[in-house]
Amino acid sequence: MTDSNILLGPKKAAPPPNPSLLTLAETLLSTGPFKIESTPRRVRALFGGKFLFDTTSAKHVWEHKYFPHFWVPLSSVVPDVLTKTSSVDDSESAFGGIVTIPGTEKSTDRVLIFEKGPLAGLVKFDFKAMDAWFEEDQQIYDHPKNPYTRIDILASSRKIEVKIAGVTVAESSSSMFLFETGLRPRYYLPKTSVKQEYLTPSSTTTKCPYKGMAQYYNVTIEGKEYKDTIWWYEYPTTESAAIQGYVCFYNEKVDTYVDGVLEEK
Repeated sequence: MTDSNILLGPKKAAPPPNPSLLTLAETLLSTGPFKIESTPRRVRALFGGKFLFDTTSAKHVWEHKYFPHFWVPLSSVVPDVLTKTSSVDDSESAFGGIVTIPGTEKSTDRVLIFEKGPLAGLVKFDFKAMDAWFEEDQQIYDHPKNPYTRIDILASSRKIEVKIAGVTVAESSSSMFLFETGLRPRYYLPKTSVKQEYLTPSSTTTKCPYKGMAQYYNVTIEGKEYKDTIWWYEYPTTESAAIQGYVCFYNEKVDTYVDGVLEEK
């Protein structure tokens, strides 16, 4: 790759790279990523009404050990939206970048461009800075899926009892047990098994690439509110459809009994 901005749009003044990405770049340059793998998936990112790239040559890059991020070839980026800025190191191995959508005020500096090393020729667009990401034609949320993670959802007749401050809030012998690679089991209970008088809707929402967008409930016991103690998915992803409408308590925040045995928090 040359040092020109032919693929990156017109030359601009070079502000410093985004601080949080600068720290990431310094780490990657000193220790390298944990792992890099090619993926055959078609990957696209939408920003300001424009797909910034459309590629089947993206890389899964484990910047840390937990899950990968997408890095895409610089050559897949559409013209005139990406500008290289300042180098993050003296050897000019990596640079910051700015995405600007022509004709709009939409822009972000959450971009890294690597020109040397194992990530040479690749660009990182910060996942949460984009408006939407797609694998093939399915939108994904929060971060790319780990190809080594799977979800198993199994119906279970084991009795689940949930207590908060000594008060039984829910009981069920017809729960769905969700097993996710590397994480503790989660117990999804029918809504009807929860004592509704303790619940109030929360405005909190979160997104999971494996399950979809979660909504939350607060629990109030004797005047004390336990915020966002329960979550549920109204419209889960296809792979997690079995938990649609069920609710799940944070194991770490409540006392959970499985067949009468108190689970460790």
